Amino acid sequence: MSTGWAPSPLPADTRVPGCTNLPARRDRLSARFPGERLVVPSGVLKVRSNDTDHRFRPHSAYAWLTGLTGEDQPGHVLVLEPTGPEGHEAVLYVRPRSPRDSSGFYRDRRYGEFWVGRRPDLDETASLTGLRCVHLDDLPKLFTGPRPLTRLVTGVDPALDDLVARESRTPAGDSGLETALSELRLVKDPWEIGQLQLAVHHTTVGFDDVVRALPRALRHPRGERWIEGVFNLRARAEGNGTGYETIAASGAHACVLHWIRNDGALDPSQLLLLDAGVETDTLYTADITRTLPLSGRFSAAQRDVYELVLAAQDAAIAVLRPGARFRDFHQEAMRVIVEGLYEWGILRIPPEKALAEDSGLYRRYTLCSSGHMLGIDVHDCAQARAEAYLDGVLEEGHVLTVEPGLYLQPDDETLPLELRGMGVRIEDDLLITSDGAKLLSDALPRNATDVEEWLARLLEH
Repeated sequence: MSTGWAPSPLPADTRVPGCTNLPARRDRLSARFPGERLVVPSGVLKVRSNDTDHRFRPHSAYAWLTGLTGEDQPGHVLVLEPTGPEGHEAVLYVRPRSPRDSSGFYRDRRYGEFWVGRRPDLDETASLTGLRCVHLDDLPKLFTGPRPLTRLVTGVDPALDDLVARESRTPAGDSGLETALSELRLVKDPWEIGQLQLAVHHTTVGFDDVVRALPRALRHPRGERWIEGVFNLRARAEGNGTGYETIAASGAHACVLHWIRNDGALDPSQLLLLDAGVETDTLYTADITRTLPLSGRFSAAQRDVYELVLAAQDAAIAVLRPGARFRDFHQEAMRVIVEGLYEWGILRIPPEKALAEDSGLYRRYTLCSSGHMLGIDVHDCAQARAEAYLDGVLEEGHVLTVEPGLYLQPDDETLPLELRGMGVRIEDDLLITSDGAKLLSDALPRNATDVEEWLARLLEH
């Protein structure tokens, strides 16, 4: 087994996608923590069942700093080693390709090349990333003898957590590194925006696939799963997969915010809420929701609910611009929702009272916030401080979702019968520009008539 193997190097000119942007990202992180060691793991394989692992996806911070996004990255660690009072050297600790003079390449069921595929060797990884690369086995040596204060992205690699925790000069609890990484990712560079637009494009095609598949899904006893499978096929064919578990919720299932069981049948008299996003090979994801009438046309009650949610989304989008508070668009969406519920007689108190901080009665019907930052995570930059994100202001280069919804539970006796069990959400992805916002997902119809025409057009073929 150890002889008779021809050389099989990677092409010498291969680089990670977006490689020209990576040094500036690391420099910005370096400037936040002068003189300190920064440790960012890729993560580890997690057991799904017995001796089989879940498909591996590197931690988002690791991918953002290295450009390495593949399934060959488990256990790897990026270290920004201080080079003095200011500045760091980025060093990548990796498990290189198993040499043919050892048995690992054919015996190691978890990492062996013949079991899970080829990994780059140290020189190839250095060429891919432009970083100095060291064998992963040498990582423990970094934590012996005199050492600087170390900050670690915790909860990603338990063995590394234990190793670093033995250091006496490591901050306890939240080191601030995860917060800094989230805040540095808030404003997207042009390359990232291009990746997000690509994710939106593939997602749009996936939604078209779903519409074409509706006749077959309607005949299947678990039509929601048929819908999930159709979309997920597109996601795997065009990218890394889905950016989150696909929500294919029909009827009252649409009132469950994160319905991913997807085990229900489709009823042509009801609505289908599809919340799905393709994740690119570079790990940037779209996040789009459409609510579709499975009959091809909205009933009068369905249209009323749909058009109220759309009016809320339109109002929210209208306030997006640099300098607007992040919370403004949610508050504007809720104003429209509350006014509509009051006009319908569902809310019995005037809108100004329902919207007061000490009230919030409308939340019974709309439940959650109306959007979030989007990027390499579907709920991107979640560790950022409130003053930089939730209580902050929008900037050019922010990418976010706007997704108001109404979730009218099937057992809610405050509702008229014709509205019970109806869930409607409309979600789009937007880029903050110099003078407003660009709708990245404008290729998918939003208003009720356009949705009906879209369904009719695709179902004709």
